[in-house]
Amino acid sequence: MWSYVLIVMLIGLGIYFTFNTNFVQFKMIGEMFRLLGHGIGDSGKLKGVSSFQAFCISTASRVGTGNLAGVALAIAVGGPGAIFWMWLIALIGSATAFVEATLAQIYKVKDEKSFRGGPAYYMEKALGQRWMGILFAILITLCFGLVFNAVQANTITLAFQNAYGIDRTNLGLILAGFSGIIIFGGIKRIAVVTQWMVPIMAGGYILLALYIMIANITVLPGVIMMIVKSAFGLQEVVGGSVGAAIMLGIKRGLFSNEAGMGSAPNAAATAQVSHPAKQGFIQALGVFVDTLMVCSATAFIVLLSGAYKPGGDLKGIELVQAALSKHMGDWATSFVALIVLFFAFSSIVGNYYYGETNIEFIKTSKVWLTIYRLSVVGMVYFGSVSKIDIVWDMADLFMALMAITNLIAIALLGKVAKAALADYINQKKAGKDPVFYKNSIEGLKNVECWEEHKKITS
Repeated sequence: MWSYVLIVMLIGLGIYFTFNTNFVQFKMIGEMFRLLGHGIGDSGKLKGVSSFQAFCISTASRVGTGNLAGVALAIAVGGPGAIFWMWLIALIGSATAFVEATLAQIYKVKDEKSFRGGPAYYMEKALGQRWMGILFAILITLCFGLVFNAVQANTITLAFQNAYGIDRTNLGLILAGFSGIIIFGGIKRIAVVTQWMVPIMAGGYILLALYIMIANITVLPGVIMMIVKSAFGLQEVVGGSVGAAIMLGIKRGLFSNEAGMGSAPNAAATAQVSHPAKQGFIQALGVFVDTLMVCSATAFIVLLSGAYKPGGDLKGIELVQAALSKHMGDWATSFVALIVLFFAFSSIVGNYYYGETNIEFIKTSKVWLTIYRLSVVGMVYFGSVSKIDIVWDMADLFMALMAITNLIAIALLGKVAKAALADYINQKKAGKDPVFYKNSIEGLKNVECWEEHKKITS
């Protein structure tokens, strides 16, 4: 699937949506930042979730171990050239993110005081294929709720074992216990605190990377050149052939920014906005923030340190810890472990809710919800004590199945998102704050949350 099907679909659809939306991710970059600021200002006035809050929810899930361990793993196995392909998939993938988030907004449903939605909902409502929606709901529940949480736990225990020598089995039991307390007891305050801590930790991490880049400014051009040369096989790297660089860059890029995977639309659907395209812009911006900022920070920390050796034993979070220690001293190993704890544990909570939402799509059942919660706790422990290759391979498998299902759906529904974009741009040109209605797009059916525009007649 990764060698042929998914890579072709991700790049092909990314390029198609980029041209089909007239380069929306570049032309509307100013509008993205304007809307993000607008969301901050209005977040307290809305009854539901603001555009900015939905952006934070999806970013909290995106910013996790993929930004640290995933990037380092891509470099270790695929060579520095993997970073180039990670950048590329972000640049074209942000157009895909716009499409899927806009569709999620159009076909969202009411959920008491807020909204819910995502690929399962537009598969059922727009395509009329409930079986496809159920398939996706099962895959995202397995992928995010179970497998991805094993990846997060695996990275936490490896980081703490490397930093403090803590036994992974004991730490795994503690992580599983805390995860169980949160998802069964509903201690939402912990989730709220992590939502504030993660942006602070991510910001601190990026600032640290900028300091390292400035301190090594004379060798930075050479590192960038090495990334580009390795991406096209112009520089020989042991274990990092062009094929490996492309595959690892796209794998780890998709794991990190989630563009086209179908996960972020679940968060995008919760936002209360006047037009679906507004949240599409916000989620497209999220891809840039995740990959071009946080992932790039890790890449430059590793490649500027000299800790990366082609064919070396260090990979994943241990490579990040070794690289940062070379730059900043031994204390950096503990600093990375702390960052991983906040990044990964907040992702465990966010990933769990993605699964819960999709279980509700299939059927509201306390029994199945309890089974799911127990399975999440079990997978957190499993990931804590497993070998790094096992959990990442499992993640790649389920991520591929989930992404293929979603990409087929958005390929069929891309014209709806394009029409919504055209409607938004036309209203902006007319000097209006764009507002969307059910009949704004001709022939639109099964739309629940948007009123019908009534023309005023004399």
